[in-house]
Amino acid sequence: MTAPVPEFPAGFLWGVSASAFQIEGSLTADGRGPSSWDAFTGEPGRVKDGSRADVATDHYRRYREDVALMAELGVGAYRFSVSWSRVLPDGHGRVNDKGLDFYDRLVDELCAAGIAPVPTLFHWDTPLALEKEGGWLDRDTAERFAAYASVVAERLADRVPRWITINEPAEVTLLGYGLGEHAPGRRMVFDALPVAHHQLLAHGLGVQALRAAGAREIGIAASHSPVWTAGDSDDDRAAAELYDTLTNRLFADPVLTGTYPAGLASLLPGPVAEDLRTIAEPLDWYGINYYNPMLVGAPQATAAPDGTSFGGIEIPSDLPFAIRQIEGRERTDFGWPVVPDGLRELLATMRQRYGDRLPPVYITENGCSYGDGPDPATGRIDDTRRVAYHDGHVRALHEAMAEGADVRGYFIWSILDNFEWAEGYRQRFGLVHVDYETLARTPKESFAWYRDLIKSGR
Repeated sequence: MTAPVPEFPAGFLWGVSASAFQIEGSLTADGRGPSSWDAFTGEPGRVKDGSRADVATDHYRRYREDVALMAELGVGAYRFSVSWSRVLPDGHGRVNDKGLDFYDRLVDELCAAGIAPVPTLFHWDTPLALEKEGGWLDRDTAERFAAYASVVAERLADRVPRWITINEPAEVTLLGYGLGEHAPGRRMVFDALPVAHHQLLAHGLGVQALRAAGAREIGIAASHSPVWTAGDSDDDRAAAELYDTLTNRLFADPVLTGTYPAGLASLLPGPVAEDLRTIAEPLDWYGINYYNPMLVGAPQATAAPDGTSFGGIEIPSDLPFAIRQIEGRERTDFGWPVVPDGLRELLATMRQRYGDRLPPVYITENGCSYGDGPDPATGRIDDTRRVAYHDGHVRALHEAMAEGADVRGYFIWSILDNFEWAEGYRQRFGLVHVDYETLARTPKESFAWYRDLIKSGR
């Protein structure tokens, strides 16, 4: 990019992100119990390239090498996730000290490198023992999450400055239980709504447990997208509003306002009013994962009987809304449209919708999948599309902040190419290329771009 990125405030936090199941490997090492994703990836046809995460990027054994790369990059923080079943193999009860020891070592390594550890306690990998007992359909899972949060915080809170309870509860609800595209592979459609409530309750109980254990600076990482209306009909507007409610407001409203969107509370289990007081435990900050806007309209009579696909996710045709393709935009290798200004739009919407109830924000994920590999002659990985993607989003973020958005940091997804859930190894999001045969790490040009941005102090 020729023009320098505009200057950001002093103390703005530049970071990178990853998650346990996608990078750690060593799924049976040192007493780790299986997770819902272990089981899901073992079912034929669930992962598009037929692969598994048994090795992934071998971060469990190579974490020192990966922290050294982050130190070279110059980031101020690393957002990782803790594998619940590595710490509590059955999801509750017996603590696996060897599993906790790994995160102890990782946190020490990060601190020694001057990188702030930012653990996420749940990033989709429910312990399989809990999944078999009902998973997130069972209210007890929320209580067990809080107990797990206590165990981790009691070991790590003395060195961890910032915590995330749950990552993207919308995806677990909608893709895991609603559409069956992710673990645990249930296809319940709207009957999956209790999953949303129980995750939100787990978040609130987790905030309480973390604070009781001395943890500081607690937030959640929620996925959000601007929802654009496809068409001018009342049906199109109603469909877009419903989609916005189910993917954005269902998760943000309870956390930030202590209420559910109109009409939803009656569909949720338990003492909802009492639970909402717990769900709305005050937060120190709010994490937003942004990738692209969604264009939504009324279902089309001409749609295929079995639905359509968006970004590798199969969308049934019998839903009361239809996701349309955003035309005229570059697409990532995942098929997602590249819309940097959507980040600015989203932050403006969040400010307008929640006002002073919205705490300071961190962009906890933003990234793109491009499959650029090493040049056969030079070994150089010239991923100029990823550089352009992040340059555009950083500029849009700066514009949002100039308009009044209180954003304190930006985390790129992700530091490494990794196991991309139901896509397997087909999609590459990393600043660092991973050769899945040799596990060699090779920084891409986007790594150099981000390093130079951070070094510039902008």
